[in-house]
Amino acid sequence: MSNPNQRITQGQFSFLPDLTDAEIAAQVQYGLDRGYAWSVEYTDDPHPRNTYWEMYGNPMFDLKDAAGVLMELNGCRKTFPGRYIRLLAFDSTRNVETVVMSFIVNRPPDEPGFMLERQEVDGRSLRYTIRTYAADRPEGERYR
Repeated sequence: MSNPNQRITQGQFSFLPDLTDAEIAAQVQYGLDRGYAWSVEYTDDPHPRNTYWEMYGNPMFDLKDAAGVLMELNGCRKTFPGRYIRLLAFDSTRNVETVVMSFIVNRPPDEPGFMLERQEVDGRSLRYTIRTYAADRPEGERYR
């Protein structure tokens, strides 16, 4: 599958245009109707193996209305406007915290993308690594 827009593609809806707040609210309500708990996370290093983003606030358990999640999301957008922000939904019905929904809801205006680095190692073997161009700058200065 190709990525014609060269955008970070993590979670659900990654290949779609950015969701509007109404569409985000509909997805959040879908999860709330199934008993999912939501959390808001942000990062300036969206490397695919960077699964632990910074949490904004506490996970939101026992909510019934998407407005509470959107309020927290808007607070994160205001605090970190140039970062990646995602929403995560957890299903704890089986007594484990399992992520069942995850999607990006905020992106920096410029997404520099990733570089594929090739390294020759023993015996003419090749080793490949993915590195984000944003990591060339220090944390907090990666997206402006």
